[in-house]
Amino acid sequence: MTSPRSKYSAEFKAEAVKLVLEQNQTQTEVSRNLKISNQTLSNWITRTRHGKVPSTSSHNLEMVTLEAEVKKLKKALAVAIITRDILKKATAFFAKDTLRGTHS
Repeated sequence: MTSPRSKYSAEFKAEAVKLVLEQNQTQTEVSRNLKISNQTLSNWITRTRHGKVPSTSSHNLEMVTLEAEVKKLKKALAVAIITRDILKKATAFFAKDTLRGTHS
């Protein structure tokens, strides 16, 4: 049994393709960020190279690019917060250990 096909607008397809061809993002990165299959994006890129996908406005492309960047930055922030918390705990642990050593 196959799943129902998703229907994407021509504008969405064109924006996704532009992220790869003009914004120098990897195909894998774009497909992951937009939650589409890598093969689907590959098909769109092939069609675009053959002149079969309509172009889109640069404003909408900018929005897709910004949304992908926000998602990427949120992930980086989450990693930074976890790292910071680990370092705080390690600092507290070693400070406590150092204090015990000087009072003995």
